[in-house]
Amino acid sequence: MMQWERLLSLQKQGDKKKRIRTEEEQTRSGFEVDYDRVIFSSAFRSLQDKTQVIPLSRTSFVHTRLTHSLEVSVVGRSLGRQVGRAIIDKHPHLATIHGFEVNDFGAIVAAASLAHDIGNPPFGHSGEKAIGSYFKDGKGKRFKESLSEKEYQDLVDFEGNANGFKVLTESKHGVRGGLRLTYATLGAFMKYPKESLPKKPTAHIADKKFGFFQSEKEFFQEVAENMGLLKRGGDSDTGYCRHPLAYLVEAADDICYTIIDFEDGINLGWIAEETALEYLINLVKDRINTENYTALTQTKDRLAYLRALAIGTLISEAVEVFIANEDSILKGEFGEALLDHSKYKAQIDDIISESIQKIYQNKEVVDKEIAGYNILTTLLHAFTTAFENKNNGEVTHFDTLLLRSIGMVMPDTASTYEYLMGCCCYIAMLTDGNALQLFKKIKGNI
Repeated sequence: MMQWERLLSLQKQGDKKKRIRTEEEQTRSGFEVDYDRVIFSSAFRSLQDKTQVIPLSRTSFVHTRLTHSLEVSVVGRSLGRQVGRAIIDKHPHLATIHGFEVNDFGAIVAAASLAHDIGNPPFGHSGEKAIGSYFKDGKGKRFKESLSEKEYQDLVDFEGNANGFKVLTESKHGVRGGLRLTYATLGAFMKYPKESLPKKPTAHIADKKFGFFQSEKEFFQEVAENMGLLKRGGDSDTGYCRHPLAYLVEAADDICYTIIDFEDGINLGWIAEETALEYLINLVKDRINTENYTALTQTKDRLAYLRALAIGTLISEAVEVFIANEDSILKGEFGEALLDHSKYKAQIDDIISESIQKIYQNKEVVDKEIAGYNILTTLLHAFTTAFENKNNGEVTHFDTLLLRSIGMVMPDTASTYEYLMGCCCYIAMLTDGNALQLFKKIKGNI
């Protein structure tokens, strides 16, 4: 069974001695420093021009990855604090001996939630698919024989979560350890603590995707072992049980995209207001103050009231499920998302189903995802070809100009995997607007 005193590790990459909670700065713990480091990072700021649902949207009230991440962090903080209070009540030695506080749980979950989308490519999830498809079905298949099986799988299933871990931890330009976050926050960030193969070996929620590339495998193992995460999978594969607080980060994200994406659909006029009110009322009917609700005469005010009530309801549900299953979670046996055990699951599924039909499959969304697909495929082919030619001693003048224009530098000793991953990660960190601008430049449309 995992132990909370190890799971709440304040250790950071490169530390020579163990960090102790009782020795932390009283007014600003290491967990709170994590939040600040994420929010001031350039990778986080770039989320303001990255798609949440509507790619290249010109509508000001539609959420971007940045506004979504901020909202997830607020929900995550509430989840963490409520769970933290229950955990410390149940395990008082965490406070009396080790010095941990209720707000530490909230700070860890808030920081991990803030960073949860930091590695996602432009144009939403279609960006991940575009990168993967280039290597699986497109011209990138030519590299398969030069890669190990797991390296190739990293590319054909390019994963924003794994890229996020890379962004947060990769040493570069003399900066050791990326943002140097605490291991507790990195653990909470890691929803899928396994490598790309074997793919979905079980139905456990932690096996749904993967959480680190081969390039970060060694450091991830260090983080996992420091916190005492339980080993999963075969002897030749690297996989661990989830950090318990990763369930709360996942719940915060689930709550926000369920309710907030739905709200975006209403604001865009894609979901009828009457339908929205009906769906939300079904979710919160046990908690509505009828007098307060009927006093609201504007539909937008009623929606705001129901949205706040829905988020509060689902926070309470997630906390209740977590506390009831704490032992199972610490043993690594809890194999589903927290909200899959909610008594409101049917209502949640109804809202998601409506969002899929009216938002995610909307023609405007699909058309712009197609455009994004074409943009990223073009960029990938240009960059990978330039590095391939450089490695083969066949570099063209165009290749030189392209690499110089983006300032991408790779050592001459870089392996095929290293330069391909460098290209993918560079593209993944572009904003929607940057990617479009670079695409136009390559096409000669200045």
